[in-house]
Amino acid sequence: MKFGIYSSIANPPLGEDLPRCVDEVIEEARLAEQAGFDSCFFGEHHQDRDGFLPSPLIVCTAVAASTTTLRVGTSVILLPLHDPVRLAEDVVTLDIISKGRITVGVGLGYQPADFQAFGITMSDRVELFEEKIEILRNCWSGQEFSYEGKHHSIKNLRVRPDTVQTPHPPLWIGGGAPVSARRAGTLGDAFVSTPSTTLQNTCRLIDQYRRSAEAAGKKPEVVIMRDAWVAGSRKEAEEVYGPEVLAAYRYYWQNGLSEFKSIKDESELTLDRIAKDRLILGDPEECLTEFQRWQEATGAETCLLRLRHAHSGGPSHGQIMKTIDLIGDRIIPYCD
Repeated sequence: MKFGIYSSIANPPLGEDLPRCVDEVIEEARLAEQAGFDSCFFGEHHQDRDGFLPSPLIVCTAVAASTTTLRVGTSVILLPLHDPVRLAEDVVTLDIISKGRITVGVGLGYQPADFQAFGITMSDRVELFEEKIEILRNCWSGQEFSYEGKHHSIKNLRVRPDTVQTPHPPLWIGGGAPVSARRAGTLGDAFVSTPSTTLQNTCRLIDQYRRSAEAAGKKPEVVIMRDAWVAGSRKEAEEVYGPEVLAAYRYYWQNGLSEFKSIKDESELTLDRIAKDRLILGDPEECLTEFQRWQEATGAETCLLRLRHAHSGGPSHGQIMKTIDLIGDRIIPYCD
């Protein structure tokens, strides 16, 4: 199983600046490459104080320019918000700059503010998503094409230059609901599971994805995102990472994410109640056992680790560097 980090640029504490936070993210990516990580991914939100990026491909470009083997990617671009031809050209450009190291993860989006910012009707997001997926693939085909849909009309377009990767950069689809998993099987090259749900629900989603991919004649590829922290001890992991992940989960619960609908009151969001079969945190031996258990249960080819939670601003850069080192030394070599 390959490992990647899912990174974000958190709101800086008072007295610090965002450029310094970007420098830290790039430094973390460099260390991840040295430690044996395969990839580094970024997400997208707009007008949001949670620290997510409005333009993840730009940060991917900065990371690609600062590394040599690390893949860079998005998890996820909110596809309904984007002009598909402009996005396709941006990806082609980054594929060239990175010498074929870009992976494009896309998703529907779930926050109304993201759609309001672009004047896009949220109820149209599935139709927009499916049309834009088809247009992206046509743009990367190396052939002239025309497209006529409900929301897009394109005549005799040939996107140049061609991508470095053939037939095109991997197109991953993220989601946390069965219908999203099935859509990924039909339309995507891989499925990226949500990081904040349980192992049992992750396996259910992956089963839906595999069935859909196989029905579409595709070879399934599974990517799991996990909230995880490796430290010198379980106590240290809980003290460092616990407050950060709980802050994120409170945010998701308040915004109605499906994996938290069973939680009736915010007081239920405690580490003791949510950690089992959801979080991977502890000392290296404990975490290695958990990563191997998740790999065996899900059949995942890649695991993306969400180390920083932008909703709270932490853990700190120094703490993240330390856990990247630990994962590279004590986890990655033993999860072939």
